[in-house]
Amino acid sequence: MKLKLSILTILLFFLSASFPLAAQKAPQPFDIDTPSLRVFLPAPELATGRAIVACPGGGYGGLAIDHEGYQFAAWLRSRGITAAILKYRMPNGHKEVPLEDARQAIRLLRANATQWGIKPNKVGIAGFSAGGHLAATASTCFSENGNSSRPDFSVLFYPVISMKSFVHKGSKERLLGQCPSIEDMEKFSPELQVTKDTPPAILLLSDDDTGVDPRNSLLYYNRLIENQIPAAMYVFPTGGHGWGMNISFEYHCQMLELLDNWLQYILK
Repeated sequence: MKLKLSILTILLFFLSASFPLAAQKAPQPFDIDTPSLRVFLPAPELATGRAIVACPGGGYGGLAIDHEGYQFAAWLRSRGITAAILKYRMPNGHKEVPLEDARQAIRLLRANATQWGIKPNKVGIAGFSAGGHLAATASTCFSENGNSSRPDFSVLFYPVISMKSFVHKGSKERLLGQCPSIEDMEKFSPELQVTKDTPPAILLLSDDDTGVDPRNSLLYYNRLIENQIPAAMYVFPTGGHGWGMNISFEYHCQMLELLDNWLQYILK
């Protein structure tokens, strides 16, 4: 089965600034097979021109679309940032498919920058868990398609990174299969693909994460530093894996403050 380059369905949501943030969810669930990009524009008086493509996690087997998607979009809008929630396709034996969707999402934001009030050089990508792996991969594998798909920065929440060290078995098997080649494992290990052209990144995770080994983040952070790429990493003492935007996460408010400060610094 040969897959064609993905064509994303774009769904725009112009939400009032007075609309309750907790209630900002798309009215219908994503279908299973079609990639979609749901764009939530901030109120005009708050708009900063910044935009983020957000990739929810789910181990490349599904999507945690609420607390790692719509709730994140609500917070981004409150900060004047356009949020584009990406429903990327699951690999299902086609390892390039999620990356194709992420690249296309970034291109679409830039292609519609004037219409949506976005600055083309302020388009970033965020990802949670396996979505963090996708975001990191999109941040390190873009040269073959030129800079149109290169994110300007990345936000990585408790990301899966390596396909060779401290591996998250489920993500690896669903993306690359049970017996991947060394070439594929290296290509899809973002820490091995970092160069001087990799965009700045912030990593947010918990020390007691038993779902994805925190050393995944260390591998990526260390490579960024070695290549003199601006980077920040915050490791919270507790929280485990998958907290996303859940207010039950003990360090929820501190996490958002740190993220907000970093975004203001890196995008000034």
